[in-house]
Amino acid sequence: MAEDKKRGWLCRFWGVLSRARTKLSILTLVGAFFAGIIFWGGFNTAMEATNTLEFCISCHEMHDNVYQEYKETIHYSNRSGVRAVCSDCHVPKDFVHKMARKIQASAEVYGKIMGVIDTPEKFEARRHKMAANVWKRMKTTDSLECRNCHSVEAMSSELQTEKAQRRHQKGLAEGKTCIDCHFGIAHKEPEGEGPQDMDFSK
Repeated sequence: MAEDKKRGWLCRFWGVLSRARTKLSILTLVGAFFAGIIFWGGFNTAMEATNTLEFCISCHEMHDNVYQEYKETIHYSNRSGVRAVCSDCHVPKDFVHKMARKIQASAEVYGKIMGVIDTPEKFEARRHKMAANVWKRMKTTDSLECRNCHSVEAMSSELQTEKAQRRHQKGLAEGKTCIDCHFGIAHKEPEGEGPQDMDFSK
């Protein structure tokens, strides 16, 4: 009889414990779900905040140099009123390439902290190297950033000049990508070789 009582007590104890573990597991899953939503929302908010024009030109190195050049281009002011901001040309839209670019950009913070380009003279001295890094990335991704807005399929050759039509056809036939020819569109061209002359295979 005592043995049966003991067994019954143990069964009740394990039942209570089992129900408590089930409730705890459910609460943990629900908590993890909501924590994931909060993390993802915060993460995406931070990603979008760092893709704004205001963020990009918040340091004087960008505001006083490339931003001033960009304001004189068709990407800033044009007849259609469509403005491409920094991230449109420097950050791919798809998640994988966007994350890769954000990781690369975090390394550039070191340059900001160390004052690598904090004067116009330093900026000009490093302009070609910085441009070459952008060209290399864009060559690697087949100018994915350009295709955030532009696509060959959507181009109307009838609205292009004959020269532009010939060059586009020749570039496509030779397997060229946008950046091979359009590398001085938003910023002053640096002294030295352009991307079409450089070997990025190293």
